[in-house]
Parts: sequence; C-alpha cells; structure tokens
Amino acid sequence: MQSVLLSMSVFAFVGAVSPGPVNIIAASAGAQFGYQKAVFHVLGATFAYTLIVLLCGLGLEQALIILPEMTGWLTLFGGLFLLYMAFKIATTVGTGNTGDLKNTVHPTFFEGVLSQGLNPKAWLVAMSGVSLFVLKHSPTMLYLVIFCAISFVVCFLGVSVWAVAGNYIGRYLSTTKRQVTFNIMMGLLLGGTVINMFWGY
Repeated sequence: MQSVLLSMSVFAFVGAVSPGPVNIIAASAGAQFGYQKAVFHVLGATFAYTLIVLLCGLGLEQALIILPEMTGWLTLFGGLFLLYMAFKIATTVGTGNTGDLKNTVHPTFFEGVLSQGLNPKAWLVAMSGVSLFVLKHSPTMLYLVIFCAISFVVCFLGVSVWAVAGNYIGRYLSTTKRQVTFNIMMGLLLGGTVINMFWGY
C-alpha cells in the first residue's frame, strides 16, 4: 500500500508541476498580483483536476469510448479560452509599481477551473493515473478516493510552485517597461503552448 501511495504521489506531482498552460497562468498571476491573489487560480485548477480524476475513475470505460471526440472538442474550446487568457496576460498594462498592479483584477477561481477543465492534457494524465493506480487494485473505490485526495494536495502544491516562482520574479518588475515585457513574454509563451497543442492534435 505504501509503495502505491508513493507512486501515486510522484505521478501526480510530475503531472502537476510540469510546464503547461495552467502553470504559465499561475506564474504570470503570481508575478503580477502576488501569491495571495494567484491562489484563487491555483485552487480553481486544483478543484477541476480532482474532479477530472474522479470522473475518469467513475466512468473510465465510457470515457475511453468517447475520448477521441471529447479530445477534439476540448482542444478546440480549451485552445480558444487559453488564447483569450494569453491575450489578456499579454495586454495587461504595467503601472511601474507592483503594489498598484496587485490591486487590479486577477485570475479568478472560475478561470482556474476552466483553464484546467478544458485542458486535454489534464484528462489524459488523469485517465493514465486511474488506469495505473486505481483499476489494478481492490477495492477500486477506496483507491479512487485515495488517488483523488492525493491529486488534490499534490496538484495544489505543484501549481503553487509556479505561482510562488512568479511571485518571486514579480519583485524585479519594478518598472512599467519590465512589467509590459514580462506580460508579453508570458502571453506569447501561453499562446505558443496552445499553438503546439493544436499542431500536435
């Protein structure tokens, strides 16, 4: 049991901390608004991923049947939403004062839910985890609940790493020029991941 729990944790952490749209948004939010406001996005993404794991565990067989069609729709709608987020990040106007910037509108819990829920990678990782760590063990429901709990904690920690890193970077964004440059870079990086997602599909 301990080895399974460790494997679950490592798997979930690698999936949560690896670069991707959700983490890019978290880093950008941390840099612009500080961790205390970026945490709304982190919690939204964490909640969404845990729900995805639960749904995959409850209906993996059916999900495997509809996955090709579902992946196409997720890629389309998720890509459009993430491109909107990339534009929103890239066009955020610097104030020259990070204290003023932290009082502006930050990514919300709901945006965190959408960015994760519409991310095909999240569904594929969740399905892989469920097939590896849930379906092969009995009682299945107990292992699913454990995997959901681990996924929640580890996803929160993994995405938080990016938000904290962004918060640290934000200390150096003391001028309008630096803020604008950072925002454009993060927007382009997020847009690039979306284009790569479409290209791979």
